[in-house]
Amino acid sequence: MRLHKKEILHLLTEEHEPLHFAALLRAFGGRAIKNELKRLLDDLLATGELVRLRGNRYSLPGADTGSTVHGSISVHRDGYGFVAPEGGGEDIFIPAKAIGGALHGDRVSVRAETSRFGRGKQEGRVVAVLERANSRVVGRLEESRRGAILVPEDIRLGTFFTIPAKGKGGAVDGQQVVVEVTAWPVGGRPPEAKVTEILGWPDDPEVEVQTVIRRFDLPHRFTAEILAEAEAIPAQVSRDDLKDRVDLRKRPTVTIDGETAKDFDDAVSLQPEGDGWRLWVSIADVSNYVKPGSQLDQEAYLRGTSVYFPDRCIPMLPERLSNGICSLNPHCDRLTMTAEMLFDRDGRMLESRFYPSVINSAARLTYTLVKQVIVDGDAQALGGDERHLTPMLQQMKELALVLMAMRKRRGSIDFDLPEPEIIIGLTGQTEAIIKSERTLAHQVIEEFMLAANEAVAQVVTTQGLPFIYRVHEPPDPLKLAEFRDFILPLGFTLTFEGEKITPSALQQLIAQAAGKPEERLINYGLLRCMKQARYAALNLGHFGLASGCYTHFTSPIRRYPDLIVHRLLKLALAHQEDTLGKQGQKELDRIGATLAEAAEHTSNRERVAMEAERDIVELKKLQFMQGRIGQEFDGYLTGVTGFGCFVELGEVFVEGLIHLSTLVDDQYRFEEREHALVGRRGKVLQIGDPVRVRVVAVNPQARRIEFALVGHTQARHDAPTPRPTQEEYPKVPIKGKRPTVIGRR
Repeated sequence: MRLHKKEILHLLTEEHEPLHFAALLRAFGGRAIKNELKRLLDDLLATGELVRLRGNRYSLPGADTGSTVHGSISVHRDGYGFVAPEGGGEDIFIPAKAIGGALHGDRVSVRAETSRFGRGKQEGRVVAVLERANSRVVGRLEESRRGAILVPEDIRLGTFFTIPAKGKGGAVDGQQVVVEVTAWPVGGRPPEAKVTEILGWPDDPEVEVQTVIRRFDLPHRFTAEILAEAEAIPAQVSRDDLKDRVDLRKRPTVTIDGETAKDFDDAVSLQPEGDGWRLWVSIADVSNYVKPGSQLDQEAYLRGTSVYFPDRCIPMLPERLSNGICSLNPHCDRLTMTAEMLFDRDGRMLESRFYPSVINSAARLTYTLVKQVIVDGDAQALGGDERHLTPMLQQMKELALVLMAMRKRRGSIDFDLPEPEIIIGLTGQTEAIIKSERTLAHQVIEEFMLAANEAVAQVVTTQGLPFIYRVHEPPDPLKLAEFRDFILPLGFTLTFEGEKITPSALQQLIAQAAGKPEERLINYGLLRCMKQARYAALNLGHFGLASGCYTHFTSPIRRYPDLIVHRLLKLALAHQEDTLGKQGQKELDRIGATLAEAAEHTSNRERVAMEAERDIVELKKLQFMQGRIGQEFDGYLTGVTGFGCFVELGEVFVEGLIHLSTLVDDQYRFEEREHALVGRRGKVLQIGDPVRVRVVAVNPQARRIEFALVGHTQARHDAPTPRPTQEEYPKVPIKGKRPTVIGRR
């Protein structure tokens, strides 16, 4: 007798309760069909028609056997995972043995169960895979006696993929390849795949980049049709383009960017007025060239953002636009959208207006040059043709300092933590990791962009029109309360207003810790409590900036939300002047109907870009450290867990793990609330502690560096080891702009 799936489903429907495998075996003829039954059950589990419960019991999905939720699973490289419920709520912990055939990123159905850990935590098991996250996987092909397998680049997948001989596509042992999954894991059997693309050898810098591009599925090539559409756009501003635009070409306007930047999307001009200043922030009018629904627009939306790697940029728009007609290149007429703002001596914005404009940038200045003028006081830093700009730059410094003080008064948070910069040599290898310099020259532009972003958000919001906001929600009160209790014995206070926390309270804590032994501990602890900024169609405010209304307006070349904001601003100006018309209202309604979806999509694309950028930077760091095994470095504890401590080195921006098993000087237990490992003999390892470590292992595949603790190096109040800056290490710098962080631009 041949068993059919329908018979299994019918029996479980009739029984109205889960059945053990043994009961199913008895019902369908005993041991003679054991293998057949197991195969059919595995198939039904894989398709989601059945769910497996604890005790090897089987049930129909949705049967009354406990609460079932759907969500995406995030798998840790150590095998366990978490599922974020689609309806919101606490993440559900999934033990490694309960993940089943699910892979990282899959949409799954999870049956919640009582947690073994208490504290209200939820635990569960995957009962069905509803949707696979990726049908393509990138990794290294390895040959063995049993045949070829793919070892995924993303170790969170937690499995290898078998590749039949006819599916190797000419790839050989050790090469990086892209595969297409042909069979998913079922009943303990690993998934199968076939090679669709051979990238090359893993130690080739170009292959490293292409691996990251494939791993994160980054669109990186423009089709011939899109390039043709871009080529059809004129390379020069014509006289017809100037209609209905304010002519700012005689106003001294400058761009200020990094040395290697090629896409200049913001330019500034300033003049004193009364007791204050009038500021012009002119942004490339990308919306004049990229029309809604065009192929250029669809591709820009798909990408969502430009992606910046240490040696290149994957642009949101073709270079014909991003480095050409949309880039505010010096001594070229360019179409812009201008925010004109008047500030008083206290940094209050007295008035603002917005309009389409045309500018002609007087100079392409760099942060280094501007620093020489406004910080070093070098009056000769600018050349003869640009020296007349020096007084304006000094006035910009004055306004920026006033705006910084104003933001500080209202509670804006600025951790100002150092950021790494990867120095790439001519061979593509990492030559150094240095501190990315952030001077007053950077802060001038940051302050002006913040002011323009806020002004645009306010003018559109006051009209009650649909809009896309940059929001940053308040931290989790429970996490902050635990952190407050942790720092209280250290002599620090965090004041709540009722059950709420204000940005000012966090800013005061940061200021209280500045220069003290616990400064790093406070900064790292607060960062772990903060939520990630995102885009939203509802105005939820920006906690980090202490702003009730904020958006992104200043980078439409490299961020799609800014392009949306430009389109909405133009419609808002027409609405304000009663010239919107039926066509304008139709366009406003169309954009408004898609804002929530666009906000979610662009937030997701931003996160993917950040993960890809972080991944390639981590890989470069690991390669840099491979030649330093056995060397000792000073560093600081940046994280403490039940399995060890994470340490960031003081000389280079590299983080590694001291595994608990290597700490043989004491018997340590993990104290979560104290963010510390506490030894029986009184030794303590706590976030912020200075330590000296030795590099013992580097594993690029696992993205992991292992340290051995040499000892506590100094008292907490001692100054950290100074890091080299760009000026001290004038090698090949990082290309493109640095990714923005909370509170910047």
